[in-house]
Amino acid sequence: MQRASSNGGLIMMHAENGLAIDVLVEQALQRGETDPRYHGEVRKALLEAEATHRVIKLAQVAGAPVYVVHVSAQEAVAELARARDEGLPVFGETCPQYLFLSTDNLAEPDFEGAKYVCSTPLRPKEHQAALWRGLRTNDLQVVSTDHCPFCFVGQKELGRGDFSKIPNGLPGVENRMDLLHQAVLDGHISRRRWIEIACATPARMFGLYGKKGTIAPGADADVVIYDPHAEQVMSAQTHHMNVDYSAYEGKRVTGRVETVMSRGELVIEGREFVGRAGHGAYLARGTSQYLG
Repeated sequence: MQRASSNGGLIMMHAENGLAIDVLVEQALQRGETDPRYHGEVRKALLEAEATHRVIKLAQVAGAPVYVVHVSAQEAVAELARARDEGLPVFGETCPQYLFLSTDNLAEPDFEGAKYVCSTPLRPKEHQAALWRGLRTNDLQVVSTDHCPFCFVGQKELGRGDFSKIPNGLPGVENRMDLLHQAVLDGHISRRRWIEIACATPARMFGLYGKKGTIAPGADADVVIYDPHAEQVMSAQTHHMNVDYSAYEGKRVTGRVETVMSRGELVIEGREFVGRAGHGAYLARGTSQYLG
């Protein structure tokens, strides 16, 4: 953090009290609590909040900005809001799974809950209101995915009989924009805010704005044509991610990408991939443009 303070870097921090969680995991397993739902029960919201508070204070001492990743608990949002009210350069992101899924999914029977094991964990549904409010008030600035596509067969199954051995992570990068568009239709966020938290702010936060995150002279010609009326049902049978399940299986949403241009070249046309190998280009990042 001290080095980041001196060179303009931005610290990204996963905020949980791992030492305390390790103790609670061991105690749960000793009690015979081995099912996936206990993954969420031992990774307590207060331990996320405590770690969020701690990282904010450490960053304050070092004079460094800090970006807290995959915020899931309302108590952690409160810590971020309090710090921002004090004028500190503190930022936070959440992920679609925390906005649309909950501990109900972790508790699904027959080990199905393993599909939803990630860290920070899914929380009870009542936490979602605070996350949506944080996105509206700019106490949370970004919705990312923390995309981590472990397959259920052969990978998530490693934790049968011991939730602590379930690989942590959910597939979701393909679903993010459509889920957030559904949030616009559901009244959680505005259409403008959808673009800010998914496109413009991430580009500013990570030193890409000007080339990415905007449609303007001098920017890369990255354009998405989005059909706000197209309906779809999310499913592992139709997604393109290399993973054998969908965390949102059967969910109906309205809105879908029709066309994607990358630097002026068609990548997706009529919902079909038409890109080519070698089109990608390295783009050096600058320092964050979102610290003002």
